[in-house]
Amino acid sequence: MATSVDDPLAPLRAPDLGFALSWQVRTPDTDPDSRLRLDGVAKYLEEIAWENLQATGFKTSDPFWIVRRTVIDVIRPITWPDQLHLRRWCDALSTRWTAMRVRIASDQGGLIETEAFWINISESTGMPTRISDEGLGFLQAMTDEHRLKWRPWLSEPAPPESSSDLHFPLRATDIDQFNHVNNAAYLQAVEQYLVDYPSLIAQQYRAIIEYNAPTLSGENIMVRGRLESVGGAQPTTLRLWFMVGDAVRTAVCIRPLPSDGEGAAAQ
Repeated sequence: MATSVDDPLAPLRAPDLGFALSWQVRTPDTDPDSRLRLDGVAKYLEEIAWENLQATGFKTSDPFWIVRRTVIDVIRPITWPDQLHLRRWCDALSTRWTAMRVRIASDQGGLIETEAFWINISESTGMPTRISDEGLGFLQAMTDEHRLKWRPWLSEPAPPESSSDLHFPLRATDIDQFNHVNNAAYLQAVEQYLVDYPSLIAQQYRAIIEYNAPTLSGENIMVRGRLESVGGAQPTTLRLWFMVGDAVRTAVCIRPLPSDGEGAAAQ
């Protein structure tokens, strides 16, 4: 389990661990160079999570979950057309939330490793709630880490307002069944920024998106961005803040993949 922006994601402990599905890259999820976009990755993570839920007792015992943070490590880009193989497993948990890993590998050698912090939600209160005994037993069988804690990674305040702030108009299709902006919609705005900074994703890279509070239908979102560099070198990191008024609802960081990320994930 990764505990900071620099930590590699944990390797798969056993080749058959967890839940697996395969499908082809969808053309609407690719850019003009046929690269699988980040919002497409987010959609696939939601799809395998849903299928995993339906294939287990969670669909009746623990049916409602929300994501607090997603880490996406693009080790080798995935392009269209390609066949994908997704595997989802629990890497750590506590009584109310889990760290769920998903590996996305392709027939042509593409590899994307991900980890998401999922919170179990009460249908009646909308608040975090204890995972059922059956659910805990199922998840605990996949990992020895049973004391997962939440720690924000992207808590830095947003910079002052600037002329480069981007208004992000919401569409009806951006809203999910909880009346929140869908996870993939945020990453569509991230992709809008990446059009101007292709060098950031021309190498192995890590994308982190952290949700501080939900954004609701009808709210006015402004995206504030900043490029960062180390030691006077070319900019290597893109930071984004999704603002409603002065409040940061969601924060994003695009940065080079930690040097040992591929080795740890591929063991």
